[in-house]
Amino acid sequence: MDDATREMLESMKAEHRRLDEQIIALSAEPLFDQLEIARLKRRKLQLKDHIQLMIDRNTPDIIA
Repeated sequence: MDDATREMLESMKAEHRRLDEQIIALSAEPLFDQLEIARLKRRKLQLKDHIQLMIDRNTPDIIA
């Protein structure tokens, strides 16, 4: 995996963690915005899928 890909992965992982923190913070409020939380969760899931796709693309196939 090259440096640019590694940096992009780290950036996406950081955003994923930030979204998780935002979701937790919004959920803790007494009157939280369910639509905003749903939007953040959807973005977090998209990021997770993209991160996994990049990892899979950079992992060599090993035929046992």
